[in-house]
Amino acid sequence: MKAHSSGVEPEMYRVLTPDGEIIETIDGKIDKSLMLKMYESMLLLRTFDRKSINLQRQGRIGTYAPFEGQEASQVGSALALSAGDWMFPTYRDHGAAIIHGQELYRVFLYWMAHFDGSICPEGKRILPPSVPIATQMVHAVGTAWASKIKGEKNVSIAYFGDGATSEGDFHEALNFAGVYKTPTIFFCQNNGYAISVPFEKQSASKTISQRAAAYDIHGVRVDGNDIFAVWLTVKEAVERALKGEGPTLIEAITFRYGAHTTADNPNIYRDQDEVSTFWRENRDPITRLRKYLNKEGHWNEVQEELVLKQFNELIDAHLQKAEGYPKSDPLEMFNHVYAEESWQLKEQKQELNQILKKGGKK
Repeated sequence: MKAHSSGVEPEMYRVLTPDGEIIETIDGKIDKSLMLKMYESMLLLRTFDRKSINLQRQGRIGTYAPFEGQEASQVGSALALSAGDWMFPTYRDHGAAIIHGQELYRVFLYWMAHFDGSICPEGKRILPPSVPIATQMVHAVGTAWASKIKGEKNVSIAYFGDGATSEGDFHEALNFAGVYKTPTIFFCQNNGYAISVPFEKQSASKTISQRAAAYDIHGVRVDGNDIFAVWLTVKEAVERALKGEGPTLIEAITFRYGAHTTADNPNIYRDQDEVSTFWRENRDPITRLRKYLNKEGHWNEVQEELVLKQFNELIDAHLQKAEGYPKSDPLEMFNHVYAEESWQLKEQKQELNQILKKGGKK
């Protein structure tokens, strides 16, 4: 794949066309087993995502950030990591977190505003989803730098959207990573909109990956709906980082079909033909891989029905566990803030405790 190191707009790396045709050999790189894992993982995430939207409409979880349409970017990138790699997701990257080891019921708990929803299973290196834009990027760089100093063989991957590239933390993270050659992967899912602001109104640069040149780091632009291209790109970035060649900025071109969150109406600021015709009908990541698998004789409708049934049962079981989980103690939000609780927090905690004892009334 071609990296970007000048002011010229980079090419977009692609392996699998929207019609399911291979245009670059993957022999010896991606075998049938991995292909099926990629496909089934995307099916799981789409099923989970649609279920979550319905749950929000029923009032069973809180405001939710859907990711349908971005499955190839999240699955492909997460599968390219090793178990010891650090993941720094945003509020829209719970799909990637699930693939890296987060449990489904904990993701439900997160959207139910439960404290335990931000905790990952023992031994997994997944940080809580970042809601403030771009803040997780500097955390990822710091963690990667610590790993480098300690001589550990792992990388840190920071997920973010196109809107995050307009934040100061984006510059700070890339600059520090470039100077110290930290083993960091900056994975930008450019879905075209920062909530309602289209990319062309966010930046004068034509691409995000071309900004890598300013920090003298590796930059690649990839078709984010081509899971083969995403996996190969991230895999190469991991290998470069572990060889001491520094960070990589990856711009994955993709699209979110739904709203920014379930509290948003995208019909106000987006052309629905763009969603339905250009992306969903012609560039869907799951349909693309399914076409290829069908042509190769690796997948059929019977398998699809069986797997979807299993996934629905699995998701329902995790939902039942989440809904039966002990409720959060509201006072818990004052804990784990400082090593020693400040007097301000103590007063606020006492005040809230008194309010709760009165049934929520002052």
